[in-house]
Amino acid sequence: MSQILTGLALSTEPIESTGSTGSTDPAAALPALAQLLRRHRQVVVLTGAGISTASGIPDYRDDAGVRRGRLPIQGDEFRRSAAARQRYWARSMLGWPRLAQAAPNAAHRALAQLQQAGYLGAIVTQNVDGLHQQAGSGEVIELHGSIHAVRCLACASVYPRTQIQQELARCNPAFTHLQAAPLPDGDAQLEPEADAAFHVPDCPACGGVLQPDVVFFGDGVPAARSAQAEAAARACDAMLVVGSSLMVLSGFRLPRMVAEAGKPVAAINRGVTRADALLSLKLQADAEAVLPRLAALLGAPSA
Repeated sequence: MSQILTGLALSTEPIESTGSTGSTDPAAALPALAQLLRRHRQVVVLTGAGISTASGIPDYRDDAGVRRGRLPIQGDEFRRSAAARQRYWARSMLGWPRLAQAAPNAAHRALAQLQQAGYLGAIVTQNVDGLHQQAGSGEVIELHGSIHAVRCLACASVYPRTQIQQELARCNPAFTHLQAAPLPDGDAQLEPEADAAFHVPDCPACGGVLQPDVVFFGDGVPAARSAQAEAAARACDAMLVVGSSLMVLSGFRLPRMVAEAGKPVAAINRGVTRADALLSLKLQADAEAVLPRLAALLGAPSA
């Protein structure tokens, strides 16, 4: 039965648990998680959008796991529809700079500290922002790719997103000074009619269609990357989920594999997760508040 510790679980003020275990002393939360990391020296981490919200990157879901706003673009729609590509790149041109300027927060840095101290193994992330690597983490498996790269669907040439951003600005000078509310993964809120005049550049090498090097909604994770993540899940002796509701199957299947193998799965997440029934320990809290104190408790040196 899972032990669910709510709130920051660091205060000495009593709080009630939302789990089926009744009230729990919140002071036990961090020591319990620290003990899990001490006992299991091959702990794989799975992160989601919730770890990056403190870096200013919006997430997709609320604390109840319900998706916010409109549905993101689907992969097949992007590839078959020139209008869909026009809409995507217009919004991405406005939204990507904010994501590109985002810096790792205390949660990313704490995971890097814990990994370098030997408490954590691979980090499997559903995020495409690259913040784990910027924080100093190694052995990062980017399950859904990287927003910082763009790939040609015809010749497979790969370009830095900064280069494509310059081309987008060159082709669409009227958009360079537009302001738009940020959305997850470098998207932005733009009125539907605003992108009608947007020009989408072609591949500089062959004239083919350019796509961000990410797994769009509706697409499958590439087989080799999926196998790498599954191998990490099989090899671990415990898993820590951070900032993910696990509502997407590509993420949920990994802790399910670990739990089905009889290994413990812990989670730090503000809201519900699809794997709540599988968890050995859950802290309903912000990752940037919990992880630095966990690293300090375990004596992990600063990254």
